[in-house]
Amino acid sequence: MDLFSSSKQQSGSSDEQIEELLVKLTKGDIDAMGPLYDMTSTSVYAFALSMLKNSFDAEEVMHDCYVKLFLAAKSYSPQGKPMAYILSIVRNACINRLNEQKRTVPMSNDEPWETLLKVEEHPNNLLIAEGMALLKEDEQQIVLLHAISGFKHREIAAFMHLPLSTVLSKYTRSVRKLKKHFMERGGY
Repeated sequence: MDLFSSSKQQSGSSDEQIEELLVKLTKGDIDAMGPLYDMTSTSVYAFALSMLKNSFDAEEVMHDCYVKLFLAAKSYSPQGKPMAYILSIVRNACINRLNEQKRTVPMSNDEPWETLLKVEEHPNNLLIAEGMALLKEDEQQIVLLHAISGFKHREIAAFMHLPLSTVLSKYTRSVRKLKKHFMERGGY
């Protein structure tokens, strides 16, 4: 999957479908879990990866998120923003994971973006990996949430507890940095 491909999952109809699946889960319909995973897994993984910077930890958090969703399904009450609910679970799981890591001795530094974007499987992602490595952590999160997951800037501001103007300016600056990098490397 190319990082900037149009895999935006959160359109209005998708929100409605995700909401319906969560409601089915509240009623004990286990079969709703598969389609729910299919519709949300890219966003869940991208958000976890943007926070944790480690593909193994992001996959673990993604797994934990769906287990928690399944176990807590009966307590879900529809509010029209199902991805906000799901990503709040992811955010809390990431924070828990980061807190756990503070109590342990790290074996290595953060994984390079080349590994995270699976450049060996998708060579075109190398340029993107190099560009992403130039961005600050919060800029990486904003770009991933908007470009991969398709979230609106307003939603990203809410997830990250930042003012909308900050998210917009960071996104604009990040895109400029990436474009400059791509132009210098003869890409895009």
